Amino acid sequence: IMTILEAIEARHSVRAYKEQPLTEDVVRVLEEKIECFNQEGKLHIQLVINEPKAFKGTLAKYGKFKNVSNYLVIAGKKSDDLDERVGYYGEHLVLLAQMLGLNTCWVGLSYSKVPGTFVLANDEKIACYIALGYGETQGASHKVKTIEQVSNVSDITPSWFKRGVQAALYAPTAINQQKFYFEYVRVENNQHKVLAKKGFSLVGYTHMDLGIAKCHFEIGAGKENFVWV
Repeated sequence: IMTILEAIEARHSVRAYKEQPLTEDVVRVLEEKIECFNQEGKLHIQLVINEPKAFKGTLAKYGKFKNVSNYLVIAGKKSDDLDERVGYYGEHLVLLAQMLGLNTCWVGLSYSKVPGTFVLANDEKIACYIALGYGETQGASHKVKTIEQVSNVSDITPSWFKRGVQAALYAPTAINQQKFYFEYVRVENNQHKVLAKKGFSLVGYTHMDLGIAKCHFEIGAGKENFVWV
């Protein structure tokens, strides 16, 4: 069984899938985790299976999607921090899917909202979709920035901080922009403090990207080693 750190390294965006339904066991594990994350993250994530219409339109063709019939609708109450929570908890589900033998792709625009496939309250909105299924390939890696470009890592920062940044560099971001920065701040009351910041981007999605990167950083660094500023 793949570990979550192995999943971080193995996961790449996949847009073409086999015509192979998800197994009952995989659906059950995903549903259980979705319920947990919806409560913990105050979100309304919904798993849609065996539904091909959302990725059949013009937008999906533009996004080069093929045979997507399973996906996550990532939604929640409108708020300033919704996108960051979406990134954080959505990526936990992406990594779980990878560990279950699935492939995934974050989708910001290239999908159609199919009536009857999801439920939204009046104060909720859809932030994005995540395509998932058994990929035709395992995807391909992309060029990433250096640790020094996205953090203040140095000879005096703890080793776990560097591991966290390394894990964050594997995080998927919109058009691979990696507009995030991790700063080791100080030790205060016997607690190491880390600041995560988003950069500016004309493309957008930087709040969501930051949530995804923070998910990876926590896994790489060990959540018990620090607190977020």
